[in-house]
Amino acid sequence: MAASTHTVTNQVPPLVGYDVFATDRALTEAVERHIAPEILPEAQRELRALGLSAGSAQAQLWGAQANGNPPGLRTHDRYGHRVDEVEFHPAWHRLLGHAVSAGLTDAWGRPAGHVRRAAGFLVWTQAEAGHGCPLSMTHAAVPALRTDPALAAEWEPLLTSHVYEEGLRPPSQKAGVLFGMGMTEKQGGTDVRSNTTRAEPLAGDGEYLLTGHKWFCSAPMSDGFLVLAQAPGGLSCFLVPRVLPDGARNAFAIQRLKDKLGNRSNASAEVEFDGTWARRVGEEGRGVRTIIEMVAATRLDCVVGSSALMRQAVAQAIHHTAYRSAFGGLLIDKPLMRNVLADLALESEAATTLALRLAAAYDADTDAERAFLRIAVPTAKYWVTKRCGAVVGEALECLGGNGYVEESGMPRLLREAPLNSIWEGSGNVQALDVLRALQREPQALNAFLLEVGKARGADHRLDAAIKGLLTELADLDAVEARARRLVERMALVLQGSLLLRWAPAEVADAFCASRLGGDWGSAFGTLPHSLDLASIVERARPQDR
Repeated sequence: MAASTHTVTNQVPPLVGYDVFATDRALTEAVERHIAPEILPEAQRELRALGLSAGSAQAQLWGAQANGNPPGLRTHDRYGHRVDEVEFHPAWHRLLGHAVSAGLTDAWGRPAGHVRRAAGFLVWTQAEAGHGCPLSMTHAAVPALRTDPALAAEWEPLLTSHVYEEGLRPPSQKAGVLFGMGMTEKQGGTDVRSNTTRAEPLAGDGEYLLTGHKWFCSAPMSDGFLVLAQAPGGLSCFLVPRVLPDGARNAFAIQRLKDKLGNRSNASAEVEFDGTWARRVGEEGRGVRTIIEMVAATRLDCVVGSSALMRQAVAQAIHHTAYRSAFGGLLIDKPLMRNVLADLALESEAATTLALRLAAAYDADTDAERAFLRIAVPTAKYWVTKRCGAVVGEALECLGGNGYVEESGMPRLLREAPLNSIWEGSGNVQALDVLRALQREPQALNAFLLEVGKARGADHRLDAAIKGLLTELADLDAVEARARRLVERMALVLQGSLLLRWAPAEVADAFCASRLGGDWGSAFGTLPHSLDLASIVERARPQDR
């Protein structure tokens, strides 16, 4: 075979050896905006180090290895003793260890902790999204445990530790632990009040034995879990440790691991409780109220995680087209491709800007910001996670056939894209949650409208969209059937307001023209041609400037 037939030309170099944080201008500007000047230099140093690690060949190899070698379940040891352990490829442990050491489970007790963690989560999970689940669950367990000061004092230092220790041992013998969660059951799914797992009180204060089956248990290799079960006083929240203080294994039978569409590196399981020892968290009968803060925090991580997937997909698309030639020039310079890339970049920047605004609200922790989060988190979770699949699918197409091949990494992003829309409540659940807030918590709507109103008068298309939204909000009769339509409009108005206040003029103008002004088609790449599309694409380009 002639060697000349294997001469490689016009192929794109891999996007590797770059700073995932520093080359994301929407993210770096959000960090500068939301972190106080006295803390900012330290946070930037941390995020730059994490960004260089995330863009390194080593991290990319770990991500591919973890995804290509899914976890396995070992139910028994060689002698027939039940062990119920999940075994992972070493790359998974390296990814998780690096994340924990970077503080991605530590937000609640340090200055600007939520913005720093959200930015880090957005950066690091671009290497591999699957290990984000235990990071999210561990981080989100803190507010639920704080309803019981004694439990919080025991567990919070371990949950927020920057030390990762794999393996099951008594928590007192570890420098850091991970948490999972088990709420849903096969007969009810999201309708957790239909749970049938029973909790029988013991003589010890707050101690129970659980019996039941959990259809989805997140991160089953963790050291502890927050679960819901029916106690004599009603549905309640419980802490289930994997290893008891005396070193004995708690009754925690992993029946099987789920064979999922994506998220392959992460384990999700069905588990059985049969006389499983647990501690009650919060009051009996108030399980949903106790665990709801954990759910809210994980919903924010769904927004951040989807923003990370979109950013990585857009970065890959722009990088590819900046090197690939066709029809007499670089793809990135072709007017139609530029329109597609700019449209994708708008969606990515809007998602990142919204995600970091929500994280900043957690850091502020005022009554007004808590009211804003009550309605903004499910709104953002609904919309941003829904946009993720469309963005990743279009970005994959920018690579053509190369993007459809596993080696490109794009199929892994595409399989991951639907997850965050399903996890912690699918689209309908989020939309209905927004309706509940609208109908029961007027302070939440007021906080939302105050936030949106900060950009009122800056663009006539935003003003018109706000007026239309207020008209819809004035009539909540028979609103359930149009809940998705309403929440979509709320999300777009919020994103438009944020971009008008903080993004470059060309970005805000393009967003308002397309998403709010109706000058847009039904697919990406249909922006008005008169916009400054080249500047939008260049802003999103993943290279040092």
